[in-house]
Amino acid sequence: MQGDPRVVELLNEVLTTELTAVNQYFLNSMMCKNWGYAKLAKVHRDISMDEMRDTEALIDRILYFDSLPNMQRMWTVKVGETAVEQMQLALQLEKDAVKRLTDGVLLCQEVGDQGTREFLAASIREEEEHVDLWETKLEAVRQVGEANFLAQQL
Repeated sequence: MQGDPRVVELLNEVLTTELTAVNQYFLNSMMCKNWGYAKLAKVHRDISMDEMRDTEALIDRILYFDSLPNMQRMWTVKVGETAVEQMQLALQLEKDAVKRLTDGVLLCQEVGDQGTREFLAASIREEEEHVDLWETKLEAVRQVGEANFLAQQL
């Protein structure tokens, strides 16, 4: 089935975001593990795997439209030099993803692509959960202090 070219490009942009997220979260996980923050490393790794599953679903959707997934581009992987900076960058990554998906839902409504609209809307919920997770963790850092928070991540 042929999809609207604007929707296919949107799906490829979302794919670019997910590929970037997979790599950013995976690196965060490895760095946190190296620093001894096993709990925080697991959170990053689990989200990296979630984003990988999202990547798979996006590839399937793009292929459904008889189009080619663009696996060759990524946004900049932003590397936090501390665990707190990593969480701040992860929060921004997720907020950007929510905006891109929300704009995508509007485009799908405009072109009458209900299936992709529903697909993207479901993705928004997952990304909003990630936003909430990082906001909660950063609020915990603010309330108990960075040292106390990080001690709990060992």
